[in-house]
Amino acid sequence: MKHQILTFSFSALIVSLLPFAARSQQQPGKAQKRGTVVLTLQPAQRFQTIDNFGASGCWFSEGIGKYWPQERKDSIARYLFSKEFDRNGDPMGIGLSAWRFNIGGGTAEQGINSGIKTSVKRIESFIDSTGNYNWSKQSGYQWFVQQAKAYGVENLIAFSNTPPVHFTKNHLGFKTEKDYTCNLDENKYVDYAVFLANVLKHFAQQGIHYRYVSPVNEPQWDWSNKFGEMNQEGTPWKNENIYRIVRLLDSVISAEKIDSRILMPEAATLRHLYTERGHAAKQVQYFFGNTETSVKLFRNVLPVVAGHSYFTDLGDTNRITIRENLRDTVAAYNTSFWQSEYSMLGDGYREKKKGKIPAIDCALFLAKLIHGDLTSANAAAWQLWNVYEPGSAEFDTRYYLMALESNDSNTTGYFRTTKNLWAMGHFSRFIRPGMTRIGISRSDKLNELAASQDLMCSAFQDKGGKTVMVLINYSEQEKSVNLQGLRKKQPAKIYTTTAAKEMNMKKSVMSAGGELKLLPRSINTLVIGDM
Repeated sequence: MKHQILTFSFSALIVSLLPFAARSQQQPGKAQKRGTVVLTLQPAQRFQTIDNFGASGCWFSEGIGKYWPQERKDSIARYLFSKEFDRNGDPMGIGLSAWRFNIGGGTAEQGINSGIKTSVKRIESFIDSTGNYNWSKQSGYQWFVQQAKAYGVENLIAFSNTPPVHFTKNHLGFKTEKDYTCNLDENKYVDYAVFLANVLKHFAQQGIHYRYVSPVNEPQWDWSNKFGEMNQEGTPWKNENIYRIVRLLDSVISAEKIDSRILMPEAATLRHLYTERGHAAKQVQYFFGNTETSVKLFRNVLPVVAGHSYFTDLGDTNRITIRENLRDTVAAYNTSFWQSEYSMLGDGYREKKKGKIPAIDCALFLAKLIHGDLTSANAAAWQLWNVYEPGSAEFDTRYYLMALESNDSNTTGYFRTTKNLWAMGHFSRFIRPGMTRIGISRSDKLNELAASQDLMCSAFQDKGGKTVMVLINYSEQEKSVNLQGLRKKQPAKIYTTTAAKEMNMKKSVMSAGGELKLLPRSINTLVIGDM
């Protein structure tokens, strides 16, 4: 198949269409004239097919969904899930195609006796110690799930940080001993599998279909602390423990004829998926090798390894190398990879900068991280932790898409969107489930490492030939880009985010021909064809 050649130059045409506020961000001394980069799409070069872009609403969904004013929480849901446009043609939301729901462990009912110091991080459970179910629990979390369904979010994911507390060895939602042993009681594995299946079955009966269920979270960490000082629910798991619960859950799901797939192992870092030592290491090899611990033959296990990108983002060389090693290992074991949790927990996002980091710099780093997970690791899904946290919307927005101002119990408050919201939206809004990443050749011959501080490009196509490109200008200079051979009748739009206050996925309409100028420190999504 011949390469499809698309051309248009991202030029003065676009600059003339952008608001003056955006153009004013350019500093005359820094916008140096450089050679035009020619990008050629290569549809015959096909990589991973995208399943979803998603996020989790821990821990603040409960209070927001349960107590906050209707108009305020409706606005939050619109930003997260809407695929509509305003009267100017700008996206009203980031159109997430996945939403992660935390199945709580019952620490909220324990209150201060849970040993978890922060009330908003104690989560209710649907089952009590007598085995009775109360489906009215987690009503705030459930409100967001209902909103996700109403907006047409394609993938709902139910995940658990800990088994219900009355199933654990110490009857707590975390460990008090740093011994890295699983907190699930040896006699409660079947009970835990049945509980998860009952949750899936109940919600399915209510019209809420959890396509995926994740029974284990970050098994590598010890999840221990002194009583009263713990931050959240959690438990370690050894690889053999994970295999045991997955085998049982697979059996129960089959017996109950539940239409859900098991997502696992939710590794704490990407390195643990293919290397490292310890009780939950080399998980690709352990679970997808031709051994007695392989999950390949389990009917309800998704043939995917899920891992978290935390603490693998310090330095471009390190970041890319880890992802390429993971990509190669995943390919060798004939499976695929989902990035299922990330926020800027480490200091990689600072990139050696001192002091407060502006919101646009956090957003650009987030966009670079997503880009790298897609292009270097071939991630088929990308999910964020966490959509909202208390904090500033202008600086150090490392943990969230929306900055909250709320009381300690989160029963009332306000929110502000951050540049991170739109950085993620550049991927989630237009790269829809089922699109496939395709190749791009570039005239400047920059590899992924060199492009990481310059111009990063990725492209995706659906079966009808509609194309989405994400172009991240990480540099301080304006960039000229040329795509050759755009069909004249095929509409093309570009959405741009910069540091300017109102420049959040602002739309410009492109015509064939002309040269596109990418503003310094900008994220741009080009949509070719109606979507």
